[in-house]
Amino acid sequence: MTMSADFDQGAFVRALLDPELPAPNGIDARHGFPPERRFAVYRNNVCVGLVDALAERFPICRQLVGDEFFRAMARCYVREFLPRTPMLFEYGDGFATFVSKFEPARELPYLADVAWLEYAVGQAYHAEDAAPLPMDAIRALPPDRLADATAVLHPSAHVITSKYPIVSIWRRHMSDEDLSPLELDHGEEALVVRPQLAVNVAALPIGGSAFVRALEDGRTFGTAMDAATRLVAEFDLTGCLQALLVAKVFLSISVTPERQNASRRGPLDHSGA
Repeated sequence: MTMSADFDQGAFVRALLDPELPAPNGIDARHGFPPERRFAVYRNNVCVGLVDALAERFPICRQLVGDEFFRAMARCYVREFLPRTPMLFEYGDGFATFVSKFEPARELPYLADVAWLEYAVGQAYHAEDAAPLPMDAIRALPPDRLADATAVLHPSAHVITSKYPIVSIWRRHMSDEDLSPLELDHGEEALVVRPQLAVNVAALPIGGSAFVRALEDGRTFGTAMDAATRLVAEFDLTGCLQALLVAKVFLSISVTPERQNASRRGPLDHSGA
């Protein structure tokens, strides 16, 4: 299929996404094939390829609704949103928002949050590599200085807050557990991080997402604690820190010079050397 001088790129894209539209003007086919037939084949291949990319990017959503429903929903998304980059692994950044407004999926209110979690998993998988802070460096930080410390988090780290048990849903569909009905009357907060080769998905105590986001913004641990307790009075700081340490989410923990004690302890940083 080739393009002639009167080819209209805008019309081409519109026809590519809408099967109700005719083939655009300005395309020619070789070997005597009607250009309309060649364009239909091309349009179908593009659509199938993008739907396949979404099915690979959101496998748990596909399990939850079934392959036929998922592909029909994905085709609707493809008609509205083309990839913005040639990297297909980046495709689907608006899929969760689309799912939240997709009327046929209204009976599955947790589906959009599961899509957000799966998108974060994909982002974490392709994030920049970085060596996490070793545990012995973390233990060297004086406990009484923790409130004044700041942290740099792993570039793959993401947090997702949901009214639904998205971590439990994730775990059940990533294992061979019995998929009996799951209680949906409680929310969960997810931490996604890839400190090494595998992406880890862990549950944070309620308020943990606010704690992590405050640290990402450069706030101290004490200020992050305040942010969490404003949302949850009984915020489980110990449980949250334990989950973050086990997940290896920290690249560095440091106390600014004006807050260092008389020992003049330097930043607890790990460069990977």
